[in-house]
Amino acid sequence: MKCPYCSEIENKVIDSRLSKDASVIRRRRECLTCNRRFTTYEHIEEIPIMIMKKDGRRELFSREKVRSGMLKACEKRNISMNSIEEFIDEMERDLRESEEKEIPASVVGEKIMAKLHELDDVAYVRFASVYREFKDVNDFVAELKKLLSSEKAGKAATPGDELKSQS
Repeated sequence: MKCPYCSEIENKVIDSRLSKDASVIRRRRECLTCNRRFTTYEHIEEIPIMIMKKDGRRELFSREKVRSGMLKACEKRNISMNSIEEFIDEMERDLRESEEKEIPASVVGEKIMAKLHELDDVAYVRFASVYREFKDVNDFVAELKKLLSSEKAGKAATPGDELKSQS
């Protein structure tokens, strides 16, 4: 590391500390020539995640764009900000670990829809109506029918259900 004062390369590390989220290391250094101290920061160089849009454009993955879409879908729903942030962290980590240089926007959209379906059906339908570009009420009703039939299929019949439905 070159000294910012005298431009010599020889220096020693006096102190090293991790940042709060452990993503950056702060190092205090002392130049062995001029004895002045300076600070350097070391962080991982991350390869940007490129998203391929439907129309062929490519853009950088934006956590803010994902957060904004999810917040709109979850508006006035009982979904914690922590669960949204944890999901975005997990999704970004998964995208980075996939080692793909370019990821189709559909992959990101489907991951978001799957999570919203798990968290809240209303938020899921709100997001799906924009993501799947519903043209009219019939598209909306078809998605609701799919949602309801998947919920019915997911619930196992318990003993006594037939008696409840008959009364």
